[in-house]
Amino acid sequence: MFGLTASLFTATSEAKEVQHPIKNVVLVHGAFADGSSWSEVIAALQRKGYHVTAVQNPLTSLADDVSATRRVLARQSGDVILVGHSYAGAVVTEAGNADNVKGIVYLSALVPDSGESVSDLLTRLKAPMDGLKPDNDGFIWLDHPAAYRDVMAGDVPEPRARILAATQVPISASAFAGKVSHAAWYDKPTWYLVTEDDHALKTPVQRTLAQQIGARVTTVKSSHMSLVSHPAVVANLIDRAAKDAQH
Repeated sequence: MFGLTASLFTATSEAKEVQHPIKNVVLVHGAFADGSSWSEVIAALQRKGYHVTAVQNPLTSLADDVSATRRVLARQSGDVILVGHSYAGAVVTEAGNADNVKGIVYLSALVPDSGESVSDLLTRLKAPMDGLKPDNDGFIWLDHPAAYRDVMAGDVPEPRARILAATQVPISASAFAGKVSHAAWYDKPTWYLVTEDDHALKTPVQRTLAQQIGARVTTVKSSHMSLVSHPAVVANLIDRAAKDAQH
């Protein structure tokens, strides 16, 4: 009788472990941003009880950004929902192969295939990034406040957009040439937030990417910086992904 009771207790414990909720969220910023861009999303997720970490990408190469993300993933206790915005779609597509990543959320993100770089992807989709030229050190900036708001943050109040422009991290042009070794979206469930008033990554391109990876799609009428202009929408999507991924 004791042995039967012990077996039932063990089975029940294992079942509870399988259904344990995902409470870790790792956020990865894209080009012309930094970790502080997630501030409102972080606050919303923390109110929901999540442990949230924002990666500070150096944006010096895809490999460097993946390494920075992997360091953060390694510090998480338990399973993780990994979130990538814009260029960081490539970062989370590679870093998302980590065992503790149980789902990936893409926000108006570039999502390469295995063996593909961001540059390759943009060429394949016939969606070149016009007007972005590197400086003498090979970095691309979008630091003129008016241009920043027009391209990235048209629905963000001007004072906030000026702060975003001032705190951005420029991206090395070479980051767009780094190739993904194995695309994690082949093996992990994915969600994609399509932004419908986006001047940085056109909405039809986003829809094509979401369809190609088989993502569950949510749409919002937003600029490219939905994490700033619609933090509640972003946080609710991440929350839903965490709940769905644990089943």
